[in-house]
Amino acid sequence: MDLQTRELAEKLGEVLADLGWKVTAAESCTGGAIAAAITSVAGASGWFEGSVVSYADRIKRDFLGVDAGDLVEFGAVSEAVVRQMAVGVLSRLDANLAVAVSGVAGPNGGSEEKPVGTVWIGWAHGQGQEPLQADARLLHFDGNRQQIQAKTVIEALSGLLEIAESHRQR
Repeated sequence: MDLQTRELAEKLGEVLADLGWKVTAAESCTGGAIAAAITSVAGASGWFEGSVVSYADRIKRDFLGVDAGDLVEFGAVSEAVVRQMAVGVLSRLDANLAVAVSGVAGPNGGSEEKPVGTVWIGWAHGQGQEPLQADARLLHFDGNRQQIQAKTVIEALSGLLEIAESHRQR
């Protein structure tokens, strides 16, 4: 793990601990790398609830509650699916903040519409009676499979940190 990823995970842990929040993840193209980055931080058990590696569409549908029709219509690498993955993992695990990722890490599997390096990241959060909020972002990364996965982890952690920090300032 590179220094930037470690520093993001450590800072995320500090902010979440201050808030008393827990985070969770639903990962597809990163295959557990977000959870690995988070759990590399000592004390993560105080603010990390767990992660679901939902590589197969069946897991996205059956465990995370992603709509089967959306998987068919939009594909797993889509805004609709990552939003539902984030909301699904947040609702199934006891957390306040969630991230979900789905993408084409390559070297195969790309298409003209979704070339290798296409990644959707979704975030969801809610606390107590606060309304659930979800957002998603489309990214395009260059590089090999490992580089695309590493860049996805950095963006996922950065988004989590941004949301957490915005709540700490309230």
